[in-house]
Amino acid sequence: MTIGATGDQGHPLLQRLLEAGMRPVAALRNTSALANTPFANVETVEADLYDEQSMIAAAQGMDAIAMHLPFVFDLEKATELGHNIAAAAKASSVKKIVFNTSCYVADKDNGNPAHDGRRAIEKAIIDSGVGYAIFETKVFMDNMIRSWNKPSIVNSSIFAYPAKPDLKISWICLDDVAAFMVEALQNDDLPSGRYAIGGPQALVGDEVAAILSDVAGKPITFKSMTPDEFASAMSLLVTGSATVEPMSIYSGMASFYSFYNEQPVSPLIADTTEMAKYFKTRPTPLSEWAARQDWNDPTDPALTIRMAGMQQGG
Repeated sequence: MTIGATGDQGHPLLQRLLEAGMRPVAALRNTSALANTPFANVETVEADLYDEQSMIAAAQGMDAIAMHLPFVFDLEKATELGHNIAAAAKASSVKKIVFNTSCYVADKDNGNPAHDGRRAIEKAIIDSGVGYAIFETKVFMDNMIRSWNKPSIVNSSIFAYPAKPDLKISWICLDDVAAFMVEALQNDDLPSGRYAIGGPQALVGDEVAAILSDVAGKPITFKSMTPDEFASAMSLLVTGSATVEPMSIYSGMASFYSFYNEQPVSPLIADTTEMAKYFKTRPTPLSEWAARQDWNDPTDPALTIRMAGMQQGG
């Protein structure tokens, strides 16, 4: 059973599962949410993450749960998510839970409810007694081609990101994250654990811009934004207001990147040697991933299928 199938991260996972000959079942609030996407033929089951009995019913007969979860800026609600998923796995004799945290997760709470909520979900999974693989991903390359980033690269030749100039990031693409998740599902000998994954290069912003310049065939400049500037720009793009509301996703993301920028050693650097001890998947270099993108079109390539899922209430 997959959770989060209708989002940016869910589609690559569905594709990888199908290519591996596996049978994904998408758990959705609205079972028609995949109807207008390339995954219209994927089996679905109705489920509500905030309803324990609904989750238990949805998980009946499932071998595993593979999931991406929305960032919840309420620790109590995130804890509830973790509890319901763990309860469903235990009640249904699920053999393994594979969870992409979608972010770095520290070893202790840091006061950001979305971050600490991820820790609460991890704890529920670990305490469930079910086998698990928790992937703590660094930062997604695909962020560069989203509607809040790509137009600036294409139209203004500026790669703007809320990273200080010397913050090193091991960027990883969503397709590779999906590959790691599928490998974990297929490997019965993989020890239960938390696995930090990222791309093969730890790059600062200027290095990213240089790679994008080579691929796009034009000079692209890195602009280091403060997390607050980033949050305000995101809010303006989505809501029409540059005012960042407390406890919004925008204030939450500003808090994430403030934390990253303040650490003496970047927490966004992946140990690829450690990754290779457990996995055959080798993450894609940024130059190779970037070469597959269209840097003449400012449109987010995932927007159409993402909007199709949202319009269907997924």
